[in-house]
Amino acid sequence: MAKKANSAFMKPLNVSETLAAVVGKGPMPRSEVVKKLWAYIKKNNLQDAKNKRNINADAALQAVFGGKKVVNMFEMTKLVSAHLS
Repeated sequence: MAKKANSAFMKPLNVSETLAAVVGKGPMPRSEVVKKLWAYIKKNNLQDAKNKRNINADAALQAVFGGKKVVNMFEMTKLVSAHLS
């Protein structure tokens, strides 16, 4: 039997204006938000060269991350959750 995808991850969520500046207008599933966030990080070369787990935020991401300049990838998901409803 094929496993059913977890519907909580696939449920479209509203995206705050701050986060929409980075990933685009919602609603979209959490998985899509994370995918677009990583695309933005890679496109703008914001991943730390020495410690790949850290993200060096530009002005748009700092607004999403509550003003933090450096965030690790695990903390990032927590901070982004505050912008989804």
